[in-house]
Amino acid sequence: MREFVEYIAKELVDDPDAVKVTEEYKDDKIVFKLKVGENDVGKIIGKKGRTAMAFRVLLSAVAAKHGKRGILEVAD
Repeated sequence: MREFVEYIAKELVDDPDAVKVTEEYKDDKIVFKLKVGENDVGKIIGKKGRTAMAFRVLLSAVAAKHGKRGILEVAD
């Protein structure tokens, strides 16, 4: 799942080298903390948060396939 988050984020931003993904495990949840370049935060969030919401929906679907719950946090 980490690779999935990293792949999607790198395709959305202008500076893919600045993308960093860390994960934390809490019971049946996996929290992915996504860090991107300062100028790319808006591209991850999108207008009215729509891109981030779509990203979270995709992550939830992938996590559900593995019997877990995936949570995405965009760090700045």
